[in-house]
Amino acid sequence: MNRRVLIVDDETAIREMIVLALEMAGYETVEAADGLQALRLIQSQPFDLVLMDWMMPGASGLETARRIRKDEQNKSLPIVMLTAKEDEDAKITGLSVADDFITKPFSPRELVARLKAILRRTTPKGVEEAVEFNGLMLDPISQRAAINEQALTLSPLEFRLLQTFMTHPNRAFSRAQLLDRVWGSDNYVEDRTVDVHIRRLRKALGDHESMVETVRGTGYRFNPNAI
Repeated sequence: MNRRVLIVDDETAIREMIVLALEMAGYETVEAADGLQALRLIQSQPFDLVLMDWMMPGASGLETARRIRKDEQNKSLPIVMLTAKEDEDAKITGLSVADDFITKPFSPRELVARLKAILRRTTPKGVEEAVEFNGLMLDPISQRAAINEQALTLSPLEFRLLQTFMTHPNRAFSRAQLLDRVWGSDNYVEDRTVDVHIRRLRKALGDHESMVETVRGTGYRFNPNAI
């Protein structure tokens, strides 16, 4: 799965430059022109990192970052601030809510290198290395899943669905969020397709099917302690 970056900046030219650099490096990008739009996007779809300008009209990048951090579901979402501020107090203030900051002007090459380093540091198990809960193991490198060392037969979609769940344990996903992350935003797929694949995934999990919980009114959640 490609890593998804939300780019938040009120200057269209800067967003376009960043989008070009990140997409050439293999990232998926989504744009927001201000903090409020960014907050709405974060509530509706998952991201691997937020790259956000400090100085924006309305809600500043700093205030937006603080609001993101208040949401339990996004407490660990990596946030990188773009700023022209260079004084020590500003850096300390920014790092109280952000994971890193990049001072303008910056080169696209430097930007990509910094984001790669941050994503490596914050990448959950199950994205680049194997993850296991109560005998259920998923290895992204070999694209293999097993229960107590007995291999599971999963379609590529079911594997990506399980990977999404296991890399975000106890997080509730709506059907729309799962469609966006597993099927991709460019594909038109109905919400009920998610339910079909959830049933198939549960069947493949056998005695571990209870790990994939239905969240009434929302969607689904992976509970590693449900078995």
